[in-house]
Amino acid sequence: MRLKDKVCVVTGSSRGIGKAIALEFAKQGAKVVINASALSERAEAALAEIRAVGAECELVCADVSTAEGAKLLIDTAQEKFGRVDVLVNNAGITRDTLMLRMSEEDWDSVMEVNLKGPFNCIKAVSRLMMKQKGGSVINITSVVGLIGNPGQANYCASKAGLIGLTKTTAKEFAKKGIRCNAVAPGFIQSDMTDVLSDEVKSGYLANVPLGRFGSGEDVAALCVFLASDSSAYITGQVINVDGGLVM
Repeated sequence: MRLKDKVCVVTGSSRGIGKAIALEFAKQGAKVVINASALSERAEAALAEIRAVGAECELVCADVSTAEGAKLLIDTAQEKFGRVDVLVNNAGITRDTLMLRMSEEDWDSVMEVNLKGPFNCIKAVSRLMMKQKGGSVINITSVVGLIGNPGQANYCASKAGLIGLTKTTAKEFAKKGIRCNAVAPGFIQSDMTDVLSDEVKSGYLANVPLGRFGSGEDVAALCVFLASDSSAYITGQVINVDGGLVM
């Protein structure tokens, strides 16, 4: 098991890609802290599913878009397991519409969760990881942060900003043994993409060289590598998981 006894915190992990990452971490021997902004049946079901594979797992309900919520998440993980080896910043939302129709609230809410949230969590965990003399931060960005996408000005900007945050974090903390990398999924089947029309999905699929959409497990497999000691000499990188969509 590649993550045996590592303590891994995954934000936004009650469903979708976040849950897939947390579940794969658990299967690889990690002690996992999952996160949702509020208690729900879905969050409790994710907790039960992860514990069912035999892993130690805790659920922390906290809004990571606030400094207080991020601190609560990291503090709880430390209190429960004594350390935090891996932080995955996955929590994200969309408020899609064309720029001319996009409200200030649409812009701010996406920025607060998708970009300020990771900043809050990195800041909250950094002193602990420095004390431990090591750690891995994985930011879940998106290929649209590299290429843009009509109707997603706020989402694309937040994900592009997350790439800049990744590289700066990698440079600031490298001498402390802390690595930071970004994973950029392409079209991954999830609750967020299920709402798209078949026409839109077909349009995306036509541009994917591997000819299929990705899964949460595809993203999770890369995150396991970046969380493990196998990637000890990799930091500041943005790695696409997109079937060749962006080349």
